[in-house]
Amino acid sequence: MWTWHTGLTAFLAAYAAQLAAVFFIEHRRPVQMTAWLLLTFVFPFIGFAAYLLLGKKYLRSRKLDRYKEETSRFACAMSRPAASAADAGNKELEQQEKLFKMLTKMTPFPITSRNRTKVLTNGRETFDSILEELEAAQRHIHLDYYTIRDDGVGSSFLEVLTRKAKLGVEVRVLYDGIGSLHLGEPYLRRLKEAGASYSCFLPPRLALCGRKLNYRNHRKIVVVDGKIGFVGGINIGDEYLGKEPKLGFWRDTHLRLEGDSVYFLQELFLKDWAFAAGERLDEHAYMPEHNCGGKERVQMVPSKPGHNDQKIKEMMFAAITAAKSRIYLTTPYFIPDPGLLMALRTAALGGVDIKLIIPGIADSRLVLLASLSYIHDLLDAGVQVYRYEKGFIHAKVLIVDRMLATVGTANVDMRSLNSNFEINAVLFDEGAIGRLEQDFLNDLEDSSALDPERFNRRPWKQKTAESILNMLSPLL
Repeated sequence: MWTWHTGLTAFLAAYAAQLAAVFFIEHRRPVQMTAWLLLTFVFPFIGFAAYLLLGKKYLRSRKLDRYKEETSRFACAMSRPAASAADAGNKELEQQEKLFKMLTKMTPFPITSRNRTKVLTNGRETFDSILEELEAAQRHIHLDYYTIRDDGVGSSFLEVLTRKAKLGVEVRVLYDGIGSLHLGEPYLRRLKEAGASYSCFLPPRLALCGRKLNYRNHRKIVVVDGKIGFVGGINIGDEYLGKEPKLGFWRDTHLRLEGDSVYFLQELFLKDWAFAAGERLDEHAYMPEHNCGGKERVQMVPSKPGHNDQKIKEMMFAAITAAKSRIYLTTPYFIPDPGLLMALRTAALGGVDIKLIIPGIADSRLVLLASLSYIHDLLDAGVQVYRYEKGFIHAKVLIVDRMLATVGTANVDMRSLNSNFEINAVLFDEGAIGRLEQDFLNDLEDSSALDPERFNRRPWKQKTAESILNMLSPLL
């Protein structure tokens, strides 16, 4: 006979089983485990259902890993890797043989020697530069974007892409299923009618059925004729021109590349294309000899879901722990894992001058509160934290001494570093580092410093919200 006692007992048993299941599956990932346990505890069954849909660990593809190794060998053969720290073209890195070995062994791509870079510091400059190269394309155009919008900027890209495709240039466009969720059929149909190819990286329905909705391709890659490349924080959309009223001016950083490093951008595109479109392209046809006379050293660092594939996080950790005098960091979302947080605190306590810029105007109130929950520990260690006030800052830049700087698609948050497909460029040229440093100092002038005492007096309601979101931050 069914009574309320048996019903309550069944409910509690199912409730306990959910918590136990999360604990058992996630015990090797304590940060994620805490977040999912809290969600399941507060929202029984609903939280566990969300975990079943979003919490699946990423499973590596042996087929694609073999493909990656094959193209790596070809790209390495085409490039001229730096053989030692003394060959890295940076006086400070010459004294960091251990860091050099870590950078070359922890990532699949080498430090390349023959490159020329240009730092782009806003949407207009970036779009103009990319469109100029697309116009000059002779053989192929490869685009790999998290977000493509059918708006003014999106229309400008579409016009060039369709025109070049009709002229016989191979055009391939890859977009993320969630980041470009609102990219309509008319846009894609025009690409197809012009002879261009496109593919969606993990379409929402497929990702939902395969429990991979949480894993997104957050990369922004452009490769033209295998010789010119672009990477950075800027997607295709009008908001990057400051046309989003809520956010206003949009401050971002992108990078134009020539030379050996483009081979590895191309390799990454070919791998993403094989995964999404099911078409394996011959790398020999898309990695031609280049005549770039630049001498800048550049390393491309890819990252993807999976415990052994979080290369950007490892690179950042290695660079931060090697810092001797300064660390400048800009990120729109600051939700570091315990390792990076400890590295920053330890460096600050050791006397390293650390300056961090985060948004003053946020595109997500919840993410901002989660970011602020980590600030107290940094202020307490002596880190100087600034909030950008001119508009929304979306740049993703890390500068360590005059030894290296990194620009790319990865935010300093657990989603980017643990769950997304990302790509960063590491620069060793003192001229490029100096340009990024000047941009950072300019951003400081448009920012206000957080006063530790005043920050500690923020309202208790905000502190409570921050604490809750801190526990949930791995899911944001």
